[in-house]
Amino acid sequence: MSTILLTGFEAFGNTPVNPAEQVATYLDDRQVDGVKIMSRIVPNTFFKCIDVVCAAIEEVEPQAVVMMGEYGGRSMVTVERIAQNFNDGARYGLRDNDGVLLQGELTAPDGPAAYTATLPIRAMVRAMRDAGIPADISDSAGTFCCNHLMYGILHHIALNDMSIRAGWIHLPHLPEVAALDANLGAPSMSMLTAAEGVQAAIAAIVAHPTDIGDTLVSRLQI
Repeated sequence: MSTILLTGFEAFGNTPVNPAEQVATYLDDRQVDGVKIMSRIVPNTFFKCIDVVCAAIEEVEPQAVVMMGEYGGRSMVTVERIAQNFNDGARYGLRDNDGVLLQGELTAPDGPAAYTATLPIRAMVRAMRDAGIPADISDSAGTFCCNHLMYGILHHIALNDMSIRAGWIHLPHLPEVAALDANLGAPSMSMLTAAEGVQAAIAAIVAHPTDIGDTLVSRLQI
């Protein structure tokens, strides 16, 4: 393995600063166990985001793709297991950054109902916990642009029979976002702590071509 593509969504909705964008920028061009991280910031827009990451895959030719977004309300770095072929931003009252509101539309009309991440998700969570970063596996990536992009890229890889592993990491609010009146009481994590967790997760991807068999105790509530 020589290159990992790391993507982060830009600000969206009621989130003026996206930790995914900050962490992607911070880790860009770094080396993890001899593997180069190449980061791209992705527009938080349906379908356009898939096109941008597909183009980045063609340009970078990575062996793995790690995509990131924010999940407000979560207290930990969460690694997603499943992406579903379904979009419903209306349930959150969220339009994408082009003003598009989807409710019930499929990402790929001829695609399967869901894909599972092909990254070693248990190894990633284990590595983050060992590094002192609270982390867990999630079985719900939501139904907004994060799930949409994760599904779209896994579908693209499957359709083109690419030997690329891919998956998603969700980050909590940044402290300055959790401090907003609308978010008071929400958990938060600093950019540096989140970046340390993502870096540990990437090291686990490099070290584990297949996932570990350990059972990880879970405390994730949402």
